[in-house]
Amino acid sequence: MMLVSAGAFVVMHATIRHVSAALHPFEIAFFRNVFGVIVLTPLLLRYGLAPLKARRPGLMAVRSVFNVCAMLCFFYALSIAPLADVSALSFTAPIFATALAALALGEVVRIRRWAAILVGFGGAMVIIRPGFAQLDFGLLLTLFSSFLWAIVIVMIKVLSRTDSSLTITLYMGLFMAPMALIPALGVWRWPTMEQYAWLLLIGGLGTVAQIAFAEALKHGETSIVMPFDFFKLILAALIGWFVFSEAPTLFTVAGGLIIFASATYIAVREAKIGLRR
Repeated sequence: MMLVSAGAFVVMHATIRHVSAALHPFEIAFFRNVFGVIVLTPLLLRYGLAPLKARRPGLMAVRSVFNVCAMLCFFYALSIAPLADVSALSFTAPIFATALAALALGEVVRIRRWAAILVGFGGAMVIIRPGFAQLDFGLLLTLFSSFLWAIVIVMIKVLSRTDSSLTITLYMGLFMAPMALIPALGVWRWPTMEQYAWLLLIGGLGTVAQIAFAEALKHGETSIVMPFDFFKLILAALIGWFVFSEAPTLFTVAGGLIIFASATYIAVREAKIGLRR
């Protein structure tokens, strides 16, 4: 399931990169949310209106604002930055989230996880190389997107105490689609039938990736399944190389390894602490 999730995410990212040659990333983000909700329709038919009964719709709306901003930044970064670099830096999101959870939710983060956080940020600096290479706007945008997504992760932790995963996912699409439409209207261009097919694929892949990721963590131990998430960076590097002629640099590989090792350690450590509790 983790391999399915990683593969679906990367293929979705590559498809966004391909479609962004003709359509603006903001418009792609809008259709990603619209088709993502459509893909969930069979679940609504099965469970009826029960998933629409949210305990904290206000917080879900706030969460969607941060989520749509993170998505717009990430999609735009995919259109201008190397695929492998964007994939590597996206691993910083759980690192940001751990730091934010400690500061905002009062979660106890001890010295080993703080050390892993610092190491992870060091890996990001290896890729961006401030002071040694010209700052790439796409990479900075990816890092900012990861920070916004970390805020969303913290909010999901709070929401999951009162609402189901299906309710949270459904409200994400329902709120984010009209929010994403606002910036999309400023760059609107009607897609062709072929582009609609690509956009539907993006929406479907995104939903499959999220469900598979949740299933992987539900049925397998974090320490076992999380290392398979590194398949994202390997596949992104291969697709970037063979499809978009983007050879990954040594800094991307080294920084990606450091970030992923840090994020995996944090995930495994949090899982072990959770089991003890």
